[in-house]
This record gives sequence, structure tokens and C-alpha cells, in this order.
Amino acid sequence: MRQRTVRWESVVRGAACSVMLALAPGAFSAVSDTAAQQREAWLAAIKSQRDAGHRIDALALCEQWLARWPDDPDARRLKVYLLAEVGAPQRALALAHDLQPPLPGIELARLQNEAAAHRLRWSEAVAADPRQPYREADRAVSALDDVLTSTGARFPTVTASASADRLIALDQAQRSAEAVAAYRQLQREQVSMPTYADPAIADALLQQRQPEQAMVLYQQAIAQRPPPYAQGISDPRIGLMYANLEAGHEKAAIALIDRVAASEPAWSPKVASAQPVANPRKTDAALNAALMRQYTWQLQAAAQRLEPLRDQAPANATLWRQWSDLQRARGLPRAAEDAAVTAAGLDPTDLSVRLGLLNSWRDLDDYARVEPTLRDVEAVQPRDGQTQLTRQSWDRQRGWQFDVEHDRGRGGSPDFGDDDHETQATLMSPLLADHWRIYGLTHLASANLPEGAVDRDRLGVGVRTYWRGLQAYLQVLPAIGTDTRSRSSRTAVEAGLRWAPSDHWTFSGDVSSTGDQDVPLRASFYGITARTLNLSSQWRANELTSARLGYAYDSFTDGNRRRSWQGELIQRLFTRDYLTLDGNLQLGQSSNQRTDVPYYSPDRARWAMLGSRLENLLYQRYEREWRQRIDVAAGTYQERGFGSGWIANVRYGQRFQPRAGLAFGWGLTWSSQPYDGQRDSRVMLDLTMHWGE
Repeated sequence: MRQRTVRWESVVRGAACSVMLALAPGAFSAVSDTAAQQREAWLAAIKSQRDAGHRIDALALCEQWLARWPDDPDARRLKVYLLAEVGAPQRALALAHDLQPPLPGIELARLQNEAAAHRLRWSEAVAADPRQPYREADRAVSALDDVLTSTGARFPTVTASASADRLIALDQAQRSAEAVAAYRQLQREQVSMPTYADPAIADALLQQRQPEQAMVLYQQAIAQRPPPYAQGISDPRIGLMYANLEAGHEKAAIALIDRVAASEPAWSPKVASAQPVANPRKTDAALNAALMRQYTWQLQAAAQRLEPLRDQAPANATLWRQWSDLQRARGLPRAAEDAAVTAAGLDPTDLSVRLGLLNSWRDLDDYARVEPTLRDVEAVQPRDGQTQLTRQSWDRQRGWQFDVEHDRGRGGSPDFGDDDHETQATLMSPLLADHWRIYGLTHLASANLPEGAVDRDRLGVGVRTYWRGLQAYLQVLPAIGTDTRSRSSRTAVEAGLRWAPSDHWTFSGDVSSTGDQDVPLRASFYGITARTLNLSSQWRANELTSARLGYAYDSFTDGNRRRSWQGELIQRLFTRDYLTLDGNLQLGQSSNQRTDVPYYSPDRARWAMLGSRLENLLYQRYEREWRQRIDVAAGTYQERGFGSGWIANVRYGQRFQPRAGLAFGWGLTWSSQPYDGQRDSRVMLDLTMHWGE
């Protein structure tokens, strides 16, 4: 019934308009005695159509009148008003400048502001040229600058409106620093902002890393204009969710987005149709609910929410892009790459997909493709925050790298003595030709043994190469120092290879001519070295489950041959906001051909241990973060000829990152194990520092 009423109303209105258009100006002379009466009747008809909301019809009548009398001042003025009202304010403004008498100053200022605001509305649409995403928004900013310059302080209402629109345009143009600076200036001048500008100002504040202040404005916007929100209007609740997350209120952020997702209906009625359509706000809320889980380490929960959305809308490029990002977070760069390629095929203009692709290439050591792709993205959207962060991260990764590790232990271990320390420092050059790094390395170790003190110090150089899924290195480390306590003077030549043919399998191998990583310091005291081979394979389903098997062979210069293997299974047991708990099982065995040597060399030994690792985030503020980790393991150790005994180790550690590319860590470990039937306990402090990426 409603549709029929609308249809008849349209027919009647169209017929009336047709009659008015058929009346030439001369037709009025048949019912009007004078030209003045004729003119008044015509203008009255135009105003009647305008007052009834039929502005297109009124504009058509106005054009008919001006075709006969083009200089009629009232008709020209009406045309200006009507053009502005039907969405052509730029044309209206151009005609307004030729009016005589001119428009009043306040009306001209409003028209100028409306023309600038119209540019702003255009900037919110999809860019006509995807390679110039900021052009319309920049034009809107320039037009609003002209409004503010021409109006000054003469018309406060126009000034306030233009100032608010300018803040929105700056945010739309991704000029958030300028938007925040302008907002602060308006606050100092006590200029009251209309509430419709609050979400844009809040977004600019969020981009400038001021989430607490953004939260206030988002809450104001929601209070002034509560949901539901029409299509085309951004939902301030999504912005409030991110502000809560970045302010450290992750529980509030998750609770908010879950409420939003639950409150949105799955279907929304289609205008003038009985057939419902999928509600895009429901999908958007569900997607952000999944992302909140991803950002707070709940990767499996995020996948369980995101995968059904992707399957229900397989042509949605945004869902594929987010699925790619989630796969990368789970340590599956090839799966992430495949999903990003799908997203790029669905929406070639989405440059965020390219950022995801190049980050997958970085994880795969496929560096040659990163810089050209990043430059292409920067050429189009250099102001985008994610683009800028990617550039900073990539520059750190391909730049200089510096690492220091220091361990100091105390205890009665037969291999380490009652006081030992080990320090390793590495300085790597920037990435050369996308595949190479040259580095300097120093390795210092010493121990106080009952027989005396021993040092094992080396300083050398190495080269490392990177190819897709493959890393390899070669390093040469001559002994340094002339101290008589240094008993290992052979030059160490070491090489290694790490190959990841898929997201799930990784194989590695290392060889050394002196075996410093496997040869005890007590053996070095007696001048014993070893040629060593270490092989390992790892299977990793995702962040939840992994298994590793390693094999080592050591050929000592005293004729001893040691073989050992160790397997480990790791399973995620529990996850919640910024906290994970893993369980692990370790099994191992070693054997030696000779036991009559001065270092610990059991004929055969076996061990089995159950352990756990708890890691959680203590504090985070953007790149600044503080984590802690607790490792506990216990089991049994059996040595042939000496029976079995319990073995345990406990470690507590923290890692602090004051800014991106700089991190410090420390840990304290206690361990206990029997050696030839005699129990030894050891305490070790480890310190680390990393600079780079």
C-alpha cells in the first residue's frame, strides 16, 4: 500500500510539473493584466515547488524563466539557492559572485562554507584515482582555509562550522598531526566544536598516540548520537574499542566490541524491497572482535571467529587481508602470502594487502622483493600510519644489528667449575645486495676449575646469506690473548644452514672445527677440542603445537666420540589476554666411547623431563613493552653405572623494550643434576641486549 501511495504521489507531482513547464511566460499574460503580475505568479510557482521540497522541479521552472528573462535578479538568486540545496554548491557559489545586488555577507559565507563542505563529502567516497587518495581531501582543506581567511571573525557560526569541517578534512587526508595542532589551537581560543566533528578529532588523536583523550571524544560522540548508525557513517564504537586497547584497557575493548557484535542484526531490510540484505556492520563488528583476540595473543580464538566470516563471504577482500595477517601472526608466512594474493586479486587497489605481502617476504628472508614493493606503496599513500611503521621496521631490519649475550654461573659442575662466565657479542652490517651480511663476532668464556682457571676467547668475522626460506653462514674465529691460561689456540671455522621448505618444517645443520658450543671448558683446560656436527628437524603446526628432534656428533681430539639426541614436544595448554602457558616433554640420550677423560663423559645417559613455560605481558604502550617468563622443568636422569636421580631447572626472566629496535633481557636460573652419582646445583644469571630489528 505504501509503494502504491508513493507511486501516485509521484505521478501527480510529475503532472503538475509538466503543466508548469508547458506554460510559456506568455501564457501568464492570458490570466495576468500586467508583466509584474505575470512575474509574481511565476516566482510564486517556483517558491511553491521549493517549499514543497520539489527542488529539482523548482530549478527546472527557474531555468525556464531565466531562458526568457536572464537578468531577473530574484530568479537568479533563487537559482543560486536551489543549486546549493540540490548538491551543487560550487556552481551556486560561482553564480553568486555575479549577483546584483550581491548576497548578504553571512549568506555568501555560508554558501562558500557549503561548497567547501561538499568537497569534504566527496573526499569521503572512494577516490576516482586510487593512486591519488589524498587529492580530494587536500582540496577540501584548501577550500576551508579560504573560507576561514575570508570570513575571519565576522560570522562566528560559519567560522565554527568551517573549523570543524577543516578538522574532519585534515583527518580524512591523514594529516593527523595538523588536525591535532588545529584542535588544540581552537581549544585555546575557546571555539566550541559541533559534536559531529568529535569522531574525526578522536581519530586524529588516536593516530597521534593520545588514546585517553580520544576515548573522551568517542564517548561524547556516542552519547550525542547513539546507535544504530546509518550506512556510510563510521561507527564511533569501533574507534572507542581501539582507543581502549591502546590505552591498556584490553578487557574493556574486548567487552565493548563483543557487545557491538551481539547488538547488530545479521540482516538489514533493503529499502523499497521485502528482501533483506546482509548487515555490513555485523560483519565489521565480528571482524574487529576477532582482531581484538589476535592483538591480545589469543590467536586460535581469533582464527575460530575469522575463518567462518571468510568462508561466508569469500569475495570479501578485507576478510582475506585480515586472514593473511593472522596467519603471519601464527608463524605461517606462506599461508599468509597465499591469502594476501587472494585479497589482492579481489581488490587490487587495497595497498594494505601489499604491506602484508612484503611482511610475509620479510619473514621468509625473501628480501629482494621488499624495497620495490614498499616504495610503490609509499608513492601512493606516504601519510598512512601503517605504511610509515612498515618503513621504520624495514629500515631497522635491513640496517645494522648488534647483539650481546652474557651468562654467569656458580656451582660445582665438573664441566664449569664453581664460577664461570660466557659472553658473545655480534655486530652485523646492513643488508648487502638484498642477500648478504658481514659481521664481526667475539666469544669470551672462562671458568675457575679445581685444576686452575681457563679462558677460551675468540674474535673473528663471518658472512651470512639469506634466500627465500634459506639462511646460511660461515665464520672464522681465531683464538685471542696470550694469557698462559688459554689452552685452546686452534682457529675455529664454523658453518651452518637453516632451510624451511614449508610453513611446517624446518631443517638445520651446523659444523665446527673446534666445537666450542659442545666442548666443556674443562676439556679446553687440557687443550682438547672437537669436530662437531649438529642436525635438527622441527615440525610446527602453528603457535599451539610443535615437535623437534636433534642429533649431535662430537669427535674429540683425545679420541672420544660422543653421540646424542634429544626430542621435544611443545603444546599450548592455556591462553588468555596477554598470557600463554605451554607444556613440554623432553627425551634425550647420549653416549661416549671413552669415560677415562678429564671432563664429564658418561658411558651412557638418558633423561626425560616434563616442563612448562608461562609468558605474559606486564606493560605495553605502543612499541614500549615489558614481559616476563617463567620456565619450570623436572624429570629423571639415568647414568649407566650410577643409577638414576631427579633433575630439575627453574628460570625466571624479563624482557624490556623501551622503544622499537632496542631490547634488554635478564634471567635467573637454578638447576640441579647428578654427575657420576654426585648431585650438583648451579645458579646462572643471563643478560641480553639487542639493537636493530
